[in-house]
Amino acid sequence: MPHQLDVKTPNDFDLVCTRIFAAPRRLVFDCHTRPALVKRWLLGPPGWSMPVCEIDLSVGGRFRYLWRNDTTGKEFGLAGTYREIAAPERIVYSEAFEDNQSAEALITTVFTETAGRTTMTMTISYPSQAVRDAALATGMTGGMAQSYDRLDTVLASSPA
Repeated sequence: MPHQLDVKTPNDFDLVCTRIFAAPRRLVFDCHTRPALVKRWLLGPPGWSMPVCEIDLSVGGRFRYLWRNDTTGKEFGLAGTYREIAAPERIVYSEAFEDNQSAEALITTVFTETAGRTTMTMTISYPSQAVRDAALATGMTGGMAQSYDRLDTVLASSPA
């Protein structure tokens, strides 16, 4: 049974998302940083695909994701820069949607393993409460929850 995505707003700027995975930390980290694995789960609601997944996992390296709705053809992209990488415990990066209107957010993701299970805590820091609340209003956490449920399946089928 999948675990729930826990979402909190501890202050005016941050969104903290926590999720437990029944897999070792190294594997969960790899699923967040290897393009072939990311493309299998980071898709949001059904009907979306990720035709572009580029990751240069190095400090100062960039990443870019492009999603496509397989029915309508609508696309949107997200890109950012890695600021800190401490594999397999922590990743810090900036990101912004490629719509020329989105503010940049700073994301810190921490992976903690206990007894073969990994707790992922992702803190998304927005430049203002208005930007954070607008992001929440898009329904992003629902898409995140669906993606993490899909990640459970990827983890279960991957060698430890």
